[in-house]
Amino acid sequence: MPTPTKTQMIDLLRAWINQRPGLEYCNYGDPSAYRSEYRHIQQQKKDALELLRAVEYSSMTDDQLFAGFRAFSGRLQIVPDGDNFRLEYCTGQYFPTEYRAAACAVLASALWDYHRDDIPADVENKGDAIRSKFRRIFGRSIAGRWFN
Repeated sequence: MPTPTKTQMIDLLRAWINQRPGLEYCNYGDPSAYRSEYRHIQQQKKDALELLRAVEYSSMTDDQLFAGFRAFSGRLQIVPDGDNFRLEYCTGQYFPTEYRAAACAVLASALWDYHRDDIPADVENKGDAIRSKFRRIFGRSIAGRWFN
């Protein structure tokens, strides 16, 4: 299977992240539960777009970004579609609450692998060093949600 370019993957992920969640109001007995779920989904969108920007402006290679698709149990995949590619997702429980989380997981995995090489070999705990770096780059909230 040919590997898509970084630009193609970024374009696919951006469209994926920006699609409407498709929440159905009738699935929620309480309006506050619906609003809470919606806020959570919007937070995932904000996180995903910030992670996507970091990948887009990095010098990450096509293969490094493609390797990130192993995250989230590989449920978000890039598949050939004629001369192009498309994203396919295997839903776990409820698509609206997890499709952006899948994108975040893919992007976080790719960023983790990309920045792992920046940590000096003499550092005892590379994982802590990488998490500290991501707290500086993204802030505590995003680092806590996607890099633990």
